Amino acid sequence: MIIAENLTKTFRDRKRGLVRAVNRLSLNCEPGKIFGLLGANGAGKTTTLRMLATLLEPTEGSASIAGFDVKTNPEDARRNIGFLSGSTALYGRLTAREMIEYFGQLNGLSGSRLKSRVDNLIERLEIGEFQQGRCDKLSTGQKQRVSIARSIVHEPPVMIFDEPTSGLDVMTSQTIMGFIEECRSENLTVVFSTHIMSEVERLCDHVSVVHKGIVAAEGSVSALRDQTGEDSMESAFLKIVGAMEDIDE
Repeated sequence: MIIAENLTKTFRDRKRGLVRAVNRLSLNCEPGKIFGLLGANGAGKTTTLRMLATLLEPTEGSASIAGFDVKTNPEDARRNIGFLSGSTALYGRLTAREMIEYFGQLNGLSGSRLKSRVDNLIERLEIGEFQQGRCDKLSTGQKQRVSIARSIVHEPPVMIFDEPTSGLDVMTSQTIMGFIEECRSENLTVVFSTHIMSEVERLCDHVSVVHKGIVAAEGSVSALRDQTGEDSMESAFLKIVGAMEDIDE
């Protein structure tokens, strides 16, 4: 599970002073469910996910991944996470196979166990035809398949997706969304951030609408539509965010 309570992150900015990117955000993500963070660019989604992934330390509040506190036990928390974003980079000089093997080794795999796991992922994700190709020569779709493999090579129980389809073509985006659905069917805990409404409607079991670092509303897609009296998630989102803007004024 992923549990966060009153998660807060502040930054010092020379022009703006103290910036509160995430403000007392709480969430509870369960195995076999896709928890969506929905918000416009700059809403605090990426900062939240980076705190959960132990890439940023929370200023206040707490969070745990598979029972491990991200502040006091970040290494064990990290071992239980697979992280994928639309901007995930690969080491260009490594081949696709070497890339997957390298991340397997970073996560403690070796010998026959490593080889078996890499072979399995290469077959499962249809990487075989380009497994010996250098990553800097691969197409966008091929790179994303390698990124998926490297994020799950250690079989983590928790998957974190930070706008994973950003900048991708339709076919590659479909591959990513299909993989996210597989994670749910395999009973993994999934947290997924996006600003694309069709992805929310297709994937998410539970949604938190985040605005300026605050949870503005949460519930299932159908519950949020009912709550706002709107027929589409896009209209529901705009009404929720509009109400928050009115409060800010």
